Amino acid sequence: MSTDHYDVLIIGAGLSGIGMACRLAMACPEKRVGILERRHAIGGTWDLFRYPGVRSDSDMFTFGYGFRPWNELKVLADGPSIREYVVATARDYGIEAKIRFGLSTTHASWSSVDARWTVTAVDEQGDEQVFTAGFLVGCTGYYAYDRGYIPAFPDLDRYKGRFVHPQVWPDDLDWEAKRVLVIGSGATAITLVPALAQKAEHVTMLQRSPGYVFSVPSRDALSAALLHVLPAGVVYAMARRRNIALQRLLYRAAMRWPRRMRALLLAGVRRRLDGAATLDDFSPTYDPWTQRLCVVPDNDLFDVLREGKASVWTDTVAGFTETGVRLSSGATIDADVVISATGFQVQVLGGMTLDVDGIARDPGRLLTYKGVLLDGVPNAAVLFGYINASWTLKVDLAAQYVCRLLQRMDERMAVVAVPRAPSGQALDTCILDALTSGYVMRGEAALPRQGRDAPWRVTHRYEDDRRVLLDEPVDDAWMEMF
Repeated sequence: MSTDHYDVLIIGAGLSGIGMACRLAMACPEKRVGILERRHAIGGTWDLFRYPGVRSDSDMFTFGYGFRPWNELKVLADGPSIREYVVATARDYGIEAKIRFGLSTTHASWSSVDARWTVTAVDEQGDEQVFTAGFLVGCTGYYAYDRGYIPAFPDLDRYKGRFVHPQVWPDDLDWEAKRVLVIGSGATAITLVPALAQKAEHVTMLQRSPGYVFSVPSRDALSAALLHVLPAGVVYAMARRRNIALQRLLYRAAMRWPRRMRALLLAGVRRRLDGAATLDDFSPTYDPWTQRLCVVPDNDLFDVLREGKASVWTDTVAGFTETGVRLSSGATIDADVVISATGFQVQVLGGMTLDVDGIARDPGRLLTYKGVLLDGVPNAAVLFGYINASWTLKVDLAAQYVCRLLQRMDERMAVVAVPRAPSGQALDTCILDALTSGYVMRGEAALPRQGRDAPWRVTHRYEDDRRVLLDEPVDDAWMEMF
């Protein structure tokens, strides 16, 4: 068993972890930074997900890092391109050498006597390694990497075909000229359907309930035109600012005028379907942005529906048969391959447990402070992205705040920083309470809690977070430093 000490220890080498490490390299170059990563590659989600057509569901100008802009005209990038972007960023900022691969963190323990964290990790052989750190940053996202969510489908064991979950895509899966059933209607499902339809005999998307779907161009034509007259750096910076503004405008409009936004979204779907499917199959019962909107590039989902390569059913699975599924309506769908695009399992800190001076601290019972720190937990941050905009926008703001906090601690010669919530502040709602998605409902108990007022309430508003995290003083009435 070995022990290594770091000024800052980051858990996770995905999009968030690499971004955090790069911000530290720029703002706090004197800090000794380490990263623990359970996989054997950089990229997190974008190294894990290998299903056909995997891509971002946010535009890359805002999904990319603010300090290293996405410099391509592709709006919704494919998974391999995003993975290479993250790897290249790590390489450019000298982060690769800081990563310890193949280590799953299991527990972190804070000692007030020593003013440091002791982190236990396990390698693939089951051997423990121990690390210590002055400051801990969790960059593990909010889902379990080792397993996706599969509902308890009745009689699944009867099915004789191939059953897979996209989170663990098998290399040997062959769907050419076969009947494929995709269960689900979220971002993964609407990405899979057009990709699989290029080779399959037919693809059926079976959804329990519809979601909002809208199409965007796959290539930024405006930026392409501007590149003829302006420097590339200026053009891509303009695209980022423009798209941030558009995201915020759409979300605010949806919150203020939900009926008008619903009518606008459904009118777009109606035009693109052109009779290929009923509008009922794309008409959710909920208001826009109470669940994430699904984005498709260049109408690809609607194209395969119109061409007859794919179809949509709105129904629920009553049970499996040897050749497919039996629906609650009494109908059946036969399929050679069934793909359960049914979401993920919510998990905080990659499943790692915490204690402070021997007392267990469950993140699902703690208030979040400025959406970055946890009430009563010293020298620790947990980075979460936005639910109503690109994930990276919030993560990058949070990373910059962590750097500001570390700098302020150094200025005050403090070794400990801990936020303390006043009594009566806590609410029994999680940080994703604005969403009614299935994964939030299933896993909300694991997510940090909301407070009644700022800075204990997550606003999901980029303009407010910029002010709070980048401009307001680090010192306030709730932050103890000593």
